[in-house]
Amino acid sequence: MRVHLAVLAAATILPFAAAPAAAAAPVTYECTTASTGEKQEVGLDVELTVPAQATVGQQLTIGWSGVFVTGKELVAPATGMEGELNMYVYAGISGIDDLTSATGVAELGTVIPGEPVSIPPTATMTTTPRKSGSGTVRAASVNFGLTPQDRLVECELKSSGPEYPLTVTGADGSTSSPDPSGSPDPSGSATTPGAEDDTNGGGSEPDSTATTTSADVPSGGVDTGAGGMAGPDGRALMLTGLAIMLAAAVGLRLRRPRSRT
Repeated sequence: MRVHLAVLAAATILPFAAAPAAAAAPVTYECTTASTGEKQEVGLDVELTVPAQATVGQQLTIGWSGVFVTGKELVAPATGMEGELNMYVYAGISGIDDLTSATGVAELGTVIPGEPVSIPPTATMTTTPRKSGSGTVRAASVNFGLTPQDRLVECELKSSGPEYPLTVTGADGSTSSPDPSGSPDPSGSATTPGAEDDTNGGGSEPDSTATTTSADVPSGGVDTGAGGMAGPDGRALMLTGLAIMLAAAVGLRLRRPRSRT
């Protein structure tokens, strides 16, 4: 019994465990100093830790670790690398809709002009998937600066490292905008499924095309213009009534006594 429980526990935990990280692989970058335009070719042994599975709408965390390749370190420029600097790392994601990258930040140590830059050995990158699917993750750019926008040194990929598989599960659209068919209109009244039935079935707003009712046009009749909306049956009734009135008048006339002379 204990063996069976152990197997079930392992089967439950393994799908959500992090995928084994591939061995660190050298990645080549071209680093440009923003103030001078000076370029350097830099090598980094980068290793990513990617979860085996992620969920739509929940934050995805990817681990980054890296160290400069000996002889290919980033050398700090003579000026422009002062202040509280950070290292910004990025991962490129492909194969999954609306998921293209993850970003992370780590505090940079003291930078000495003209000396190799000492970088943090690890950083954590995050992103949030919007759609389910399967794709791959790889190391991307590395920048140094005061903020993600204020980049003092930008390092762009020249050669890509290994790719790591990623699977995102869950219902798509859990964080997307609401369906326009269910959102309120400018007048403040909401359109909901079945509203068409309410309108045509005697709701507060009658159908604009149904302006003629059954009282206006008898079944099988037409609009003649005589006697309001009278059809053939109406005219027959009118003639019959007229004949009865004439007959009554003649009868009264015949029954009236003659005056004496």
